[in-house]
Amino acid sequence: MSPSAEQSPAAIRLLDVSGAVLEQLLTLAIQDADADEVTPPLGSAAGWNSERISWFREFHHAAAGLDGPAQQKSWAISSDGKLAGSIRLKRTGPDSLETGIWLGRSFRGHGIAREALRLVIDRAAASGSAVLEADTTAGNTAALVLLRSAGARLEEGEAIGAATVPVKARIPLH
Repeated sequence: MSPSAEQSPAAIRLLDVSGAVLEQLLTLAIQDADADEVTPPLGSAAGWNSERISWFREFHHAAAGLDGPAQQKSWAISSDGKLAGSIRLKRTGPDSLETGIWLGRSFRGHGIAREALRLVIDRAAASGSAVLEADTTAGNTAALVLLRSAGARLEEGEAIGAATVPVKARIPLH
């Protein structure tokens, strides 16, 4: 194959977040993602701090299945055998699920999120849900492009004060 040949798409898989995978995922998050992209704002120190690291571990431990107490499931996204980020589903109603995704910076722009979202849409549809929702902001262009490519209908909300404009995405599953 010549150096100018087009590269084939990465093999994307969703992995259960077990103990070893969790620690690898946390390392990826700390080294290759902004804490604000991965966790809620926690603690007094900016960036990755002990509160955010604890939250990260607790979140993935609790997100063991849609029928469990937290009613959510998270997966590590593997791209050609390397952890690239995480994606989740959360039950938000009898017929609806919510998703969220983050990727390490070095994995963005390669179609990984698109394929991971496709895999999660398949799981959401198999669960019997009618709609998959996602929340983002009007300024998150990459997320808006990803959601539109999956067939989402986007609805802008109203910003409160200096907050960014929220966007609700809805992907019909049936």
